[in-house]
Amino acid sequence: MNLHTPLNDLLGIRLPIVLAPMGYAGGAALASAVSSAGALGLIGGGYADKEWVEREWGAADPAQVGVGFITWSLRGREEVFEWALARRPRAVFFSFGDPAAYFPAARAAGAKILCQVQTVADARRAAALGADAIVAQGAEAGGHGATRGTMALVPAVVDAVAPLPVLAAGGIADGRGIAAALLLGAQGALVGTRFLATPEALIHANAKARIVAASGDDTLRTRVFDIVRGRDWPREYTGRALRNAFSARWHGNEDGLAKALHAELPKFNAALAKGDVEHGLIFAGEGLDLFDRELPAARVVADLADETVAALRAAANHLRP
Repeated sequence: MNLHTPLNDLLGIRLPIVLAPMGYAGGAALASAVSSAGALGLIGGGYADKEWVEREWGAADPAQVGVGFITWSLRGREEVFEWALARRPRAVFFSFGDPAAYFPAARAAGAKILCQVQTVADARRAAALGADAIVAQGAEAGGHGATRGTMALVPAVVDAVAPLPVLAAGGIADGRGIAAALLLGAQGALVGTRFLATPEALIHANAKARIVAASGDDTLRTRVFDIVRGRDWPREYTGRALRNAFSARWHGNEDGLAKALHAELPKFNAALAKGDVEHGLIFAGEGLDLFDRELPAARVVADLADETVAALRAAANHLRP
């Protein structure tokens, strides 16, 4: 049995599943594998790093995949955005910042526009701007996000922007989460962390091993990884990552970290390079408990679809005449 919602028709996909655009982790290989399996793969454009974006786009079929950007990072880097649009991506994904200035060019390139939001007010604004779909991201998500939980945020956004399609995001790592999203009124789901444990993900093998062994209890929302990397994020957004020795030392002492950057940054960068998971960074969401092995991305997509169908059928069994 196939899963079908209006999102399938909007994005030209067989399954209502979209790969989160994970910067520096979700490149061409992962996005292409996800799209080939029937979902939609998004390359993580992140902070609009020109060299990284051009390398990954050069290895992808843009007709099959899309690209996502941290919106505020595009200021001053518009040439990267324009270069990506010239490749004619299937979709463009905006999150964190006002995307209004970038809508006309994305629309002219023929791309569908997905806007990720963390509040109902931002969902209404994105809808008014003309987004093709809204992604309602709960705080359970890995990486950057805000404070509202997925369970309550998704139906509130669905109601606020109807009939515009909504995707649920945040802590969704198996088919039960996708089924729940559909029952909440969403037309699909954005999945990120689950795809980090795939051969195609561009993260260190040590990080993949840590991810499959970890629990959602092992994560926290914090600013320390942004401070050490010199990423000036707005205060309302923190990053959910796996706890480690670095976060244990500095979380709650952000001012001290800022003063010690000259000593801490070289050690942090060295840890990232050699896959030192205790002193580097692994962004990950609360859905870590829901998988325990590394699998090819195509297998993950197939499993998610099968699990969703099974969960929906199980839910229907609770109905009685």
